Amino acid sequence: MKYSIVIPLYNEEESIPELYERIKAVMDQVAPKDYEIIFINDGSTDNSLEIIKKIQKTDPSIQVISFRKNMGKAAGLSVGFDHVKGKYVITMDADLQDEPTEIPKMIKKLSEGYDLVSGWKEDRQDPIDKTLPSKVFNFLVSKLSGVNFHDFNCGFKLYKRQVLKEIEIYGQLYRFIPVLAYERGFKVTEMKVKHNKRKYGKSKYNWKRIFAGIMDLMTVMFLVRYGKRPLHLFGFVGGLATLMGIISLGYLTIVKVFFGQHIADRPLLIFGGVLLIAGLQLIFTGLIAEMLTKYNHQNTQYPFVIEEE
Repeated sequence: MKYSIVIPLYNEEESIPELYERIKAVMDQVAPKDYEIIFINDGSTDNSLEIIKKIQKTDPSIQVISFRKNMGKAAGLSVGFDHVKGKYVITMDADLQDEPTEIPKMIKKLSEGYDLVSGWKEDRQDPIDKTLPSKVFNFLVSKLSGVNFHDFNCGFKLYKRQVLKEIEIYGQLYRFIPVLAYERGFKVTEMKVKHNKRKYGKSKYNWKRIFAGIMDLMTVMFLVRYGKRPLHLFGFVGGLATLMGIISLGYLTIVKVFFGQHIADRPLLIFGGVLLIAGLQLIFTGLIAEMLTKYNHQNTQYPFVIEEE
């Protein structure tokens, strides 16, 4: 199998038949009988599953995996990645906003020596309440991660299978696959893709996803920068707090011993004590994290990236 197309979906009964026909028309030209389409039904409450099963009876290239309840896009992608047989993996949304005719261009781009090609919806056909927060989010991720992409949210991507074997996704981390792949040493790039207006149904987007995205951005930044050296973060913050605590308590000791001032009711005493205790706790937390990291390193056969042997 050369290509695997993974499509997570939730309540997209109207879009599925047209999406299937569009993909089939393209892939029959790109790689006849050498591709599979994996639909991940994420607990849909409409007739999405029945429609996919009906199509599956006429086309053996179709696979369907169905969740009992809605588990989220990351879960759908993760399970889909576990089932792919293709050397190359394509991900796209089921709402017809991703254009399958862009797939040959993405394949050509990947052949230039990249491991991951991510779509960029430059002319995004969505309302401003989606595009504006997305632009802010993409700007923050680009600046903080050092991966200069315009559109991390685009689900239309093409990967070499090896990329997916080395990256674990959960929560909303599917948005950061280019960042995680880049940190693993893979060659990633972005290309402009056509984006269509939503034709059927309604968007699953809501403002809760912005907060979730910010929290996951913090997770990714921690994993990328300090995942292998947690003491560098905890030790620095803890050391700084400990130093400030020592200075505060040292000052109070001097004014009491040499100047006879009463310090029991001074807020600086409580402040200094809290800083000292919190700082020491952070340092010991960092040490424990370092021990766990070392243990994981020793129990992993190849914890580092090998491109060739």
